[in-house]
Amino acid sequence: MASFNLTASDPSTFILLGIPGLEAAHVLISIPLSMVYIIGLLGNFMVLFVVGKEQTLHKPMYLLLCMLALTEISMSTSVVLKSLCIFWFNLKGITVGGCLTQMFFLHASIMMHSAVLVTMAFDRYVAICDPLRYTTILTNAQIAKLGLVGLIRAVLLMLPLPLVLSRQPFCANRIIPHTYCDHMAVAKMSCGDITVNRMYGLVIAISITMLDLTLIALSYGLIIRAVFRISSKEAHQKALNTCTAHICVMLTYYPLFLFSNVTHRFSQGIAPHVHIILANLFLLIPSMINPIIYGVKTKELREKMVKYICRM
Repeated sequence: MASFNLTASDPSTFILLGIPGLEAAHVLISIPLSMVYIIGLLGNFMVLFVVGKEQTLHKPMYLLLCMLALTEISMSTSVVLKSLCIFWFNLKGITVGGCLTQMFFLHASIMMHSAVLVTMAFDRYVAICDPLRYTTILTNAQIAKLGLVGLIRAVLLMLPLPLVLSRQPFCANRIIPHTYCDHMAVAKMSCGDITVNRMYGLVIAISITMLDLTLIALSYGLIIRAVFRISSKEAHQKALNTCTAHICVMLTYYPLFLFSNVTHRFSQGIAPHVHIILANLFLLIPSMINPIIYGVKTKELREKMVKYICRM
């Protein structure tokens, strides 16, 4: 306890409490948390390995899967390792610089993840609505450029968050009731005016989410219109099946993302530990489920993955 108080008074350090109210259950909570993280890590690295090794998978769709895997590894790793240090070793201290760095990488990865989902929706639109020109419109080079645009967007829009916070004066009580350095949780530690931080974070979250969801909805609206114009039921079904995996991935991401953000910002009646658990689930569940979805739904990838698994 003495070391905890000493660390809490250190002007260069924050204290991450973990899950307030459930401290006694931290070790138990860490078991499913670490299992989900490890499964997600193995699944995503498996996707990266198989696509990297197989020349036949060096196609736009599989390059997008690799981008998705990288963002999910970044999202989960940026928070889970510190969370496990809290749960297992009671290492709750984190430097201000470390906290702001974690916050930047976490939020940039989340925004990059959304950008990849938009690009995947565009990929499915071109594949179904303009299949004859698919290989000329979406080359590997074009996918790399779209990925770079998504990365630049994430960096430029998320960089102001830690930069503005780094100039804020922080109060003596530097205890953050969370498992990681969330933007608003850190902003609330400031003794200064955080109106800019609050408004910028809210505007970016709403505008980028609405933009990305609108682009995805537009892509699928055009896909549905094209599908209904197909007379053959078999072709009808085949066209829809190509979108199934992407739709499942979006359903594991956006509902959790929106619910976690809305409850965090507007539902004051919900217990803090519920907010924190939801936030962690949002970061971990897609990372675990998405490699399974694509492994099951994508025949070519499934066959290659089975081949390598059988060799082990």
